[in-house]
This record gives sequence, structure tokens and C-alpha cells, in this order.
Amino acid sequence: MPPAAAPLTLDLTADSLAITQAICDAPSVSGDESRLADAIEQALAGASHLEVIRDGDTIVARTNLGRERRVVIAGHIDTVPINENLPTRFETEDGVDYLWGRGTVDMKAGVAVQLKLALELTDPIVDLTWMWYDNEEVASSLNGLGRLSRNRPDLFAGDFAILGEPSNGQVEGGCNGTLRAEVWTTGLRAHSARSWVGDNAIHKLAPALAKLAEYRAETVEVDGLDYREGLNAVLVSGGIAGNVIPDEAVLTVNYRFAPSRSVAEASAFVTEFFDGFEVAIVDSAEGARPGLDDPLAQQFVRAVGAEARPKYGWTDVARFSALGIPAVNFGPGDPLKAHADDERVDVAQIVHTEVALRAWLTGATA
Repeated sequence: MPPAAAPLTLDLTADSLAITQAICDAPSVSGDESRLADAIEQALAGASHLEVIRDGDTIVARTNLGRERRVVIAGHIDTVPINENLPTRFETEDGVDYLWGRGTVDMKAGVAVQLKLALELTDPIVDLTWMWYDNEEVASSLNGLGRLSRNRPDLFAGDFAILGEPSNGQVEGGCNGTLRAEVWTTGLRAHSARSWVGDNAIHKLAPALAKLAEYRAETVEVDGLDYREGLNAVLVSGGIAGNVIPDEAVLTVNYRFAPSRSVAEASAFVTEFFDGFEVAIVDSAEGARPGLDDPLAQQFVRAVGAEARPKYGWTDVARFSALGIPAVNFGPGDPLKAHADDERVDVAQIVHTEVALRAWLTGATA
């Protein structure tokens, strides 16, 4: 058995780029976040303006200054598995400086900015609850933010929430909902040399696949933002052996739906779309409306200096939305590089994210 890694020490007085490198170079693949969680807890333990709370490998730090409003700012500390993309390194391409390596985009650069500001902002204009949570990249049942909401729902009190998901340093409001459905067909097994006495279940999927290929998903306006939907086959399974006519086949479909629709409405749409087939909804998650009509959200968008955009993928902003807290995604990094083997973040976006958050939270852009 390899020796345990030495305890990690974080210097949160360093610049946010150095903090990003430090936490990226400390691997924390989902389920193995304890070392990083320990370091975060220790780094904030001496901050007199923060109450530090731990739940598993989720760390919460909050101010209790008696402000009229409270903002929750969250980020996950786990990553997908490493694939020869650590330690971090610097690259320059077309005049742009990048920090390359696993976690730089999704989403440790955003977490690094949050950690630095959590330590330094002793007198923000709103009370702050910072959350750094585990197991975001795996099954929803393991998600540290979900676990925290069950164990300590009181910690989720707030008027506005920001999730540090990569958004190219822009504001992405809300998120699409998602569901997975399985479309089943059945037939009759037979030897493929005598296929006419069987009934091929895979062939029976053809009408469903043809309908999907012809379908053009909608773009739905929600609170001023245009959310592009998607309905796609993502998996086909079936067959017994190379010389047997299959008696069962399953088509797995993913529906990404605008946050104006509920899971119930999305499920009804998919079931009706595949009328005549056996359909089972096997997984789903509600979307989140952008919630940009709140004055805090509007101030934040102005502080960032950009128009809000829609978030097409599902993120944990939906957990806040379900609690009635408007939430947006805001973090450095191109979402298209999340999970990629050449994952890398534009260094300027890290700086921009820190400057924008600091200015807004201190009232410099109020």
C-alpha cells in the first residue's frame, strides 16, 4: 500500500493564481477530497470573522455581521479522474496565457478565488456563506451540497446564490433541466440463419430513431434569456450473440429542457413523443429559472460588466432555485474544456473573476 500523502497546507494570502495551482496539484478526484477539505478547514480556522462548519468533506464558512441580506457562494472541490494532466503548467497560445491541468476549469480556479476572498473580506456589504463541497462529479445521491441541505438546511438561508461553475468569466443564469428516458422494444429470439421465425427488437427501434433524427428542439425564452433545448439518443443496447435475433432492445434518450418546464411536464412530453413504445423515466433533475429580477442579481450582473447568458447544462444552481433562492453560475474557464484532457483556464479570467466579486462584495460597484 502506498504511503499516505502528507498533509496539505494552503497559503490563502497568496494570489488567486498560486492558490489555483496549489489546489489543482493536490488531486481530489470524487470520493478522495479529504486531504483538500482538511487543508481548507485549517486555512480558515484562524479567521475571526468566519464561523467554520464541516459536514463530511464539505466546508462551510460564514460571516454573521447582521447585514440585511445574505449571499451564498459555492464551489465543488472534486474533479473527474486525472489523465496525465497534472501537475499544472503554464502555456501561451495566440498571445493568451493559460494554466493547464485537471481541475483548472472545473472548477478549482473558481474555488481558489472564493477561498482568497473568504479570508480577506472581513467587512462585506452583505453577509456571506461560503460552501466548498465534495462529490459533485458523481451520482447525485453522493453530492455534498445535497447532503448538506439535508443535514443542515439552516445553512442555506440566503437571498441570492453564486455557483462557481466555469462560465468564461460571464454570468450564466439558471440552468436547463435534464432527464433520461429508456425506450424499450421486445421481440422474439431466433437463430439468425432462420430470422424469419423471430422478431428483431433492435429493428423495432428504427421508427424511434428516425423520429429523433427529424426532431428540431425548441429555443425557449425564460425571464429574458433564450434556453436551447435538446432531445437526443445517447445509448443503444440490445442483442444476445452474433447469431441470435434479439428479443429486447433499449434506446436511452436525454432531454435537456428549458427551466420554464417542470420535470413532470418534460416527462409527459417524452412519453407522448414516443407514443406506441414502452417508456421509462429513469433519472431527472429540475432546471432553475435565472432569477435575474432580484436587485442583488442585477447589481451583480452590472459588477461583472456583461449581459447575462443562459446556462444550457444542469448545475447545482437548481438546488438553490428549489429552495427559492435565485442563483447564477459565475466562474473562470471555458465550459468546453471541463473534463477535457487538455483542460486549461485563461489566467486573465481568474483575475477578472476575483476583481468583479471583490468589487461587488465591498460595494465598489454598487
